[in-house]
Amino acid sequence: MAAEQRYPGADCDVLVVGAGLAGLRCASVLHERGLAVTVWDASDAIGGRVRTDVVDGFRCDRGFQVLNPAYPELPRAVDVSSLRIQPFEAGVVLRDQARSRVWAHPLRSPGRLPRMALTSGLGVRELWALARWAGPALRAHRLTAPTHDDSLYGALERARVHGLPRRVLDQFLAGVVLDDRGMTSNAFILLLVRMFALGVPGLPADGMRALPQAIAAPITDRIRLQRKVSHIKRDGSGWTVTDGHDILRARHVVVATDARAAESLTGVPAPQMKGVVTDWWAVDSPLPGPAMLWVDARTKPSGPLVNTAVISKAAPTYAPAGRHLVAASALLGPGSEPPSHAAMQSHAGDILGADTSRWNLITRHVIPEALPVQPPPLRVRRSVRVDDGLWVCGDHRDTASIQGALVSGRRVAEAIAASP
Repeated sequence: MAAEQRYPGADCDVLVVGAGLAGLRCASVLHERGLAVTVWDASDAIGGRVRTDVVDGFRCDRGFQVLNPAYPELPRAVDVSSLRIQPFEAGVVLRDQARSRVWAHPLRSPGRLPRMALTSGLGVRELWALARWAGPALRAHRLTAPTHDDSLYGALERARVHGLPRRVLDQFLAGVVLDDRGMTSNAFILLLVRMFALGVPGLPADGMRALPQAIAAPITDRIRLQRKVSHIKRDGSGWTVTDGHDILRARHVVVATDARAAESLTGVPAPQMKGVVTDWWAVDSPLPGPAMLWVDARTKPSGPLVNTAVISKAAPTYAPAGRHLVAASALLGPGSEPPSHAAMQSHAGDILGADTSRWNLITRHVIPEALPVQPPPLRVRRSVRVDDGLWVCGDHRDTASIQGALVSGRRVAEAIAASP
């Protein structure tokens, strides 16, 4: 049962503006603590950037996304088993000149080791360089509070990771952090590497939308959609919020929108954002190869993609029975036009070694502001308090990840619950 409202005349204790992962996590924790909470969101559905479109029986997440069950915050937020995560195989397939090579996780796929030893293209020198670079991932405390941090580019240069390993890392990590220039914090990259080592990413049976839906389940009746907040104003010891039609009064307001909207509502500067475009194709014939992410590791890639994958091979629920789903992603720079459908389809087929003449485009997702930049030095915590009773949360306040969004929402909720 909700606690008595502490602001006379208020409609609720806390209004959360934004029903993405951070806002939903914040609202659910507040609800658990007994506060009366309301959530407003401008969209027609919850989830923010974590959404799934169902087209002709295919599940297409908005932008290629995966969920890593090793994220520490995930089991605190949801019953992970209820998501029915379908894992990818632990590894990556790289297209190198005229052949493909599989680099699998040696502990999770020991059966692949004999062939990998013969075909990986890695010698002792390359393996030693990779170990020099990735070794600090074993010491998480040094990553979250690094005494020294560099860009990924600088760290790889210092470790002398060159040649094929460098090309694979550049392509694979560009698809993860949406940065193909190596300007992302190396400490942040190593945190992600640590998560990849501890858990195998996958996709919920009902699509990535299952995650926000699971978080929102206890507070569904407190969520109001298509409420785009236009103004937040101090009102005595609380705040008045309007969407241009309705007015709501609350003791606390949490702005959990995207970073640009948060800046316009609170004045908190928005970070630079990175974009991605993802195409999804329906395929009638099965495609060869493992259920892994594929990257183009050639010296001169033949197209714009950072990765591609046969999604339905890892997540059969993403395609109707007897059909197959392929996704491919390319980076989208500020103000730049997305690559053509033809260029992305051709490159995906080239990487996968497949004939694309009978692929059918299902949908395209163009997301100009998919992830905030995470430059060095790494800051895993940014201030979430704007003013007395006014807060901001999102992955731009913690780390640019699902983990960061969930942590940020909880941080704000706990701070509000502890406030007088």
